[in-house]
Amino acid sequence: MRGIAIAALLLTQSAVAQEAGERCAVTGSIVDARGGEALANVAVQLSAPGGTELKTVSDATGHFRLQSIAPGEYILSASTVGYHVVKQSLRLAAGETKDFEVVLSSDKMARTDTVDVAASPFDPAREDSPSALVLSGTDAANLASVLADDPLRAVQSLPGVSSDNDFDVRFSVRGADYDRVGLYLDDILLHQPFHMVQSQNVTGSASAFNGDMVQELELDEGAFPARFGDKTAAVLDVHTRDGSLTEPTFRIEASMSNAGGVAEGPLGRKKKGSWLVSARYGYLQYLLSRIVSGGTTLAFGLEDAQSRFAYDLSSTSKLTLYLLESYSTLSRVGSGNPGINSLATGAYNFTLANFGWRFTPSPKFVLNAHAAWMREKFDNYDPTALPLAGGYYGEWVTTTNASWNWSAASSPGGSGAGVQASPLDAGFALRRMRDSGFDTQYVSATFPRLLDLSNGTATETEGYLQQAWNAWHGRIHVTTGVHVEGESQGGVTTALPAASATLAITASTRVQLGWGQYAQYQDLSVLTSIAGSRHLLPLRSNHALGAVEQRLNARTRLRAEFYNRADRDIADRPYLYPRLVNGKVFVPPLVPVWFNSVRGYARGVETFLQRKSANGFTGWISWAWGRTGMRDGITGDRFPSDFDQQNTISLYGSYRLRPSVNISLHSSYGSGFPIPGYLELVNGTYLIGASRNQLRMPYYERTDLRINKSWTRDKWKIALYGELVNLTNRKNLLFDTINSYNTATGRTSITLDSMIPIIPSVGMLLER
Repeated sequence: MRGIAIAALLLTQSAVAQEAGERCAVTGSIVDARGGEALANVAVQLSAPGGTELKTVSDATGHFRLQSIAPGEYILSASTVGYHVVKQSLRLAAGETKDFEVVLSSDKMARTDTVDVAASPFDPAREDSPSALVLSGTDAANLASVLADDPLRAVQSLPGVSSDNDFDVRFSVRGADYDRVGLYLDDILLHQPFHMVQSQNVTGSASAFNGDMVQELELDEGAFPARFGDKTAAVLDVHTRDGSLTEPTFRIEASMSNAGGVAEGPLGRKKKGSWLVSARYGYLQYLLSRIVSGGTTLAFGLEDAQSRFAYDLSSTSKLTLYLLESYSTLSRVGSGNPGINSLATGAYNFTLANFGWRFTPSPKFVLNAHAAWMREKFDNYDPTALPLAGGYYGEWVTTTNASWNWSAASSPGGSGAGVQASPLDAGFALRRMRDSGFDTQYVSATFPRLLDLSNGTATETEGYLQQAWNAWHGRIHVTTGVHVEGESQGGVTTALPAASATLAITASTRVQLGWGQYAQYQDLSVLTSIAGSRHLLPLRSNHALGAVEQRLNARTRLRAEFYNRADRDIADRPYLYPRLVNGKVFVPPLVPVWFNSVRGYARGVETFLQRKSANGFTGWISWAWGRTGMRDGITGDRFPSDFDQQNTISLYGSYRLRPSVNISLHSSYGSGFPIPGYLELVNGTYLIGASRNQLRMPYYERTDLRINKSWTRDKWKIALYGELVNLTNRKNLLFDTINSYNTATGRTSITLDSMIPIIPSVGMLLER
């Protein structure tokens, strides 16, 4: 018996050992597609057709390990909130260990299995801008807000950017209004790419392009490179993304303001191209009816459809086509007791087509060419269907940009891979514009009075040449360039130099300097207006800035930036506002004339502490102090600009609590813009005054809290977004208009609109 027992024990141990030898393991690492950072806190699951599941979570280094697995067929999946789910089929043989590198792409990027390696998470793709701030991925998504889901909302949170209007995605940069900010979409300077109602103050705006199609946004706040032209304050460079090259993907999204869908996938069996289609429908009117006071019936609707196609003709040649059609409507029918000049209905239509070709015959040379067409139309009517305003803007544009890299080891235009590039850049653009419009006021239904009329065409040509150099083993980077522009209406040609330099004093400390001259031609609607003149000069600006940046570690930096901007030949209407002159109220003419009468300056400092990481905490805290002053050469007035905000604070933080839960908070504070015009406040009564822009709005403060939660199923990913807007329930006010004034007493009334109160917002995403 004892011998039998021993034999049985030996057989059992042998079987166990044999089974253990047949057991398998799956190991691997998980990285972010943008930058290659290891991703921690990612849920990893190995499932078999029979229902067996093994689960784990990646560690702080992004590694995971699943072991004691029986041989067979499995599906490996990796998922975390804010990223696309990745699934991989595999077969394990007896005793086999398989190792994987899993690449996760942000929800706002195309699915990919390659990594875009970057030298630093803070560096832009090119080194020619000393004041560039980049937004992408989950940060751009969180800051876009659930309520609006708009990419330009994210930009409003950046240092140096100011906005006090919850309904308007346009913004001010360092005291300059949005008309002086150039918005480029895939190398094309856009005119008014918004959902909006033109020529009225009753509504705000929303971006016409969908945030799900945006790869990244780069804001150059000052001394921007010579390759950008025709704007004098800042440049927002937006890049759309290609569709997925791996597999078809479908997304359905809905929030309290709009609903839509995105579909994308590869083109052809060989997957040499991709397609991406998006559509969106807005129902903001239902929200406005709840939050707009006074029982106003206000219906603002929006619709848009977009698509992007990309195809590789060869390894060196790529074609792209981007199409956008958007439509906005406003209806105030049944709103109170409207007058004959009150806006009742309005419509705005924006269309864009952009065809691109990228040619890279060698690693040292790249050429990008675009041909685009855009169109804008708007019509506004009063309650009796009489036309109040209308207009049309159309533009044909072609651009060609080339980059030659003197260094064979670097990629043209900067690769972001840590190799110092010294490219020679050159470009040319030709724009053919047409603009027409009218603005009418009625004394009676049969007696219209023309307030403005414009109609004209113009051709604008521009070109630039820009060279970068590196010295001291790459620790010094210098870029110099010149931008030349000419416009047919005024016949003025400008030559505008720009230069920037970056000095890496140590591996973690850098100093940046920038200087440049910029010009902005007046809009055709002003040049050809009955109140304007073809002889109006372009606005000119001189920028100078210096910045010191300390890298506390690979993903944390402290930065301080000082700037000065000098403006001249600003077009203004000095006689637009009523004011006191020698103790009497001056009544402005019906059609105040435009003059190049204003000079100005903007100077200040911006500081921020930022951590940028796909793991743990990411975000920043920033404080900006600035002064923007103006002087009118006709009236002699000295006054702060309409967008002068002396103190601006922005706080943003995001943290992934679990693989399926992310929490973020954004808070902004602004000390208040001036109230435009000549006003003073005496014992609670507004009076016409003798000095311009002396009263200010109360401070603006808004804090939004957001929670993202995701679930992964066999075929679908489900995400729920919850947001509490204006957490502190701050009653923010916005100046609307001066209603009326008494020429004898100077007493006047103004309208201040209330912004969004505390309100919960939810959104949902289904992805397959």
